[in-house]
Amino acid sequence: QVQLVESGGGLVQAGGSLRLSCVASGRIFTINAMGWYRQAPGKQRELVATATNGGSTNYADSVKGRFTISRGNAMNTVYLQMNSLKPEDTAVYYCNADTDRGSNWGQGTLVTVSS
Repeated sequence: QVQLVESGGGLVQAGGSLRLSCVASGRIFTINAMGWYRQAPGKQRELVATATNGGSTNYADSVKGRFTISRGNAMNTVYLQMNSLKPEDTAVYYCNADTDRGSNWGQGTLVTVSS
């Protein structure tokens, strides 16, 4: 089992920036990839960005060019740098760790972008 703790959410004006962080603990040696998902009110959870242990990244079209995902050197952390934020980026952002035994999720951190 892997435990995930997110931080860095908050309220920001449109055009601003935020950086989310997520730290994994537990069986971190089983992690293959980490990523970020988000869920806006009344909508389904959607992928934002993922990064594998090998360095491959994947982004949702809606955030390409604005968000950057990165992994820490110890491979048990993942960051999401969010620039040029838009009101439609408002959501609860969840950290995800994909392991040999399935997906693990953090509790989520709220990002609110005001217009």
